[in-house]
Amino acid sequence: MNPISGWLLALPFLAGAVLPLQAGINGQLARQLSSVFAAALISFAVGSLALLLMTLSQREMPGLGALKELTWWHWSGGLLGAFFIATAAFAGPRVGALLFMVLVIAGQLAMAITLDHFGWAGFRESPITFGKVAGLLLIVAGIWMIRRG
Repeated sequence: MNPISGWLLALPFLAGAVLPLQAGINGQLARQLSSVFAAALISFAVGSLALLLMTLSQREMPGLGALKELTWWHWSGGLLGAFFIATAAFAGPRVGALLFMVLVIAGQLAMAITLDHFGWAGFRESPITFGKVAGLLLIVAGIWMIRRG
């Protein structure tokens, strides 16, 4: 395995590993501020500032012309991110890190199967198979087992 492939596998693993930590931090922030939405706003503001600084340092700021060519759904990623952050801040502390994350994973995989099957959002088309559905059903069974705890 070449180093690029290893790095490309490690990066999503690391991104996934920090999600429960992010949910916990945002949950604590929401409790401290007595507001899920204020916590999500602060989380996004800090993240936006970090991304602005990285974009500026890389000299990758898009021009106004490029922004005008975007369609409505190009802008929806931020809304979906806000939904996730607010949900994590609200539900994460109430259901626990493990159950929250396995529900997130199940939702991600259900959507991923759909996106791949239809080739939506720029993903390559890959039909639904019995193995893919069985894998998702095993995760749903895992949710049931975790809840029984």
